[in-house]
Amino acid sequence: MSNKFPECPECQSAYVYVDGEMLVCPECAHEWFEKPADSSDDTEVVRDANGNPLQDGDTVTVIKDLKVKGSSSVVKVGTRVKNIRLVDGDHDIDCKIDGIGAMKLKSQFVKKA
Repeated sequence: MSNKFPECPECQSAYVYVDGEMLVCPECAHEWFEKPADSSDDTEVVRDANGNPLQDGDTVTVIKDLKVKGSSSVVKVGTRVKNIRLVDGDHDIDCKIDGIGAMKLKSQFVKKA
């Protein structure tokens, strides 16, 4: 079993655990906040069809008719989708579309409104 937490910076113990927002070493009682990974290098910017960066809460417009899998419904061109949420994966936008419900969209089929 691999430990997903870093070793204690004081005593290099591998038995580190989480207590709230802090990491704690049970051997030396050292407590510290975990430094976030280099978020500037690892974060992938999600971009729309025109290359504009998208963020959580943005409003986007669908640029192509999209068939809804498992239904005879279609999301029409020009449909505005408010308050999107970015997620990891192939379909990188979670949203709710009026009249259809919760959906996942690919960013290549939307443009920022």
